[in-house]
Amino acid sequence: MYGVDRIYKKVEIIGVSGKGVEAAIQAAVSKAQSTLEGLSWFEVESVRGHIGADGSIAEYQVVIKVAFEVKG
Repeated sequence: MYGVDRIYKKVEIIGVSGKGVEAAIQAAVSKAQSTLEGLSWFEVESVRGHIGADGSIAEYQVVIKVAFEVKG
């Protein structure tokens, strides 16, 4: 497929997990996979989180863009 003209669309989504950054990314990609067809790649735009009352990290929030090929 490389070398053939293609068009892609990127969509911004936010993954959230209490387990870590990778888990937040995977949550976002898994949900996108169930609603979008033909995902191709993702880009991490930003990472942030919520700090609990005890000072520990309560959750990770990762803003990503996922891309998929636009079919004609």
